[in-house]
Amino acid sequence: MSQTGSQPSIELVEVGPRDGLQNEPDIVSTADKLALINRMISYGARRLEVASFVHPARVPQMADAEDVIAGLPDRNDVTYIGLTLNKRGVMRGLATKDGGKRGIDQAGCVLVASDTFGQKNQGQTIAEGIAENRAMIRFAKAEGLSAQVTISAAFGCPFEGEVKPETVLAIAEEMATEDPVEIALADTIGVGVPAQVEDLFGKLGDLLGGRIPMRCHFHDTRGTGIANAWAAYKSGVRAFDASLGGLGGCPFAPKATGNIATEDLIYMMERSGIDTGIDLDAVIQTNRGFAQVLGRELPSRVARAA
Repeated sequence: MSQTGSQPSIELVEVGPRDGLQNEPDIVSTADKLALINRMISYGARRLEVASFVHPARVPQMADAEDVIAGLPDRNDVTYIGLTLNKRGVMRGLATKDGGKRGIDQAGCVLVASDTFGQKNQGQTIAEGIAENRAMIRFAKAEGLSAQVTISAAFGCPFEGEVKPETVLAIAEEMATEDPVEIALADTIGVGVPAQVEDLFGKLGDLLGGRIPMRCHFHDTRGTGIANAWAAYKSGVRAFDASLGGLGGCPFAPKATGNIATEDLIYMMERSGIDTGIDLDAVIQTNRGFAQVLGRELPSRVARAA
């Protein structure tokens, strides 16, 4: 169902192996994770968030991060991202390259635009998150990893409520000084609406002045995720996080549901004349195969309708 678009193309960042699975109550085997990643590559995903370097007691699903990474196919056309919440996480990411192994290619650094959520999610206030992420980006780059940064809870906090755009933009301005490959805004609890998305990404684009690309990450808790993705595209965003089947959620954000579904994003973009490089039919088949692994149907609307 892929077609050549007449508008600027987008890049999918497939976050299903990490964000999609981290909240699953039943542990998915390493073999099943690797089979899933291989299927994702086969449907055209070229940037994948494959694991996170967090304490296994806090996120048991990610306890096999190093084993998953060790089993990844060694392909020059694919970028593997490891989520890192602190410098120790970056060190674990770098260790996956020991002995000449492929390892991860990019450190996905994260800080939160809310003191309360930041402390619950990774034990950091905003100020501490800025300092830690500065150190993480510098360390990663010095050791040969590229680094991008995500500002989480950018559209609202589950504990403090509204997050002011000025807060998000001030964080982005601090992070831009470290020259990451991207700055992403994440609606971690799925509270944002298109007008808010257009306003905030418009201001972020003005702030960055085209020097650093923008990326978006939306959860679909209130059913606005795919509309928010369209608003982000219209605001100049060209890299989009999405998760196969709409899986996902945050262990530290009460009632937050999954990411926007890869199938739903690709359908919307391709039907709008925007090239994605993704084979939608193959995504739907991957959805159905992984539904058997989980033992339930996945949330994606497009996969169900197809």
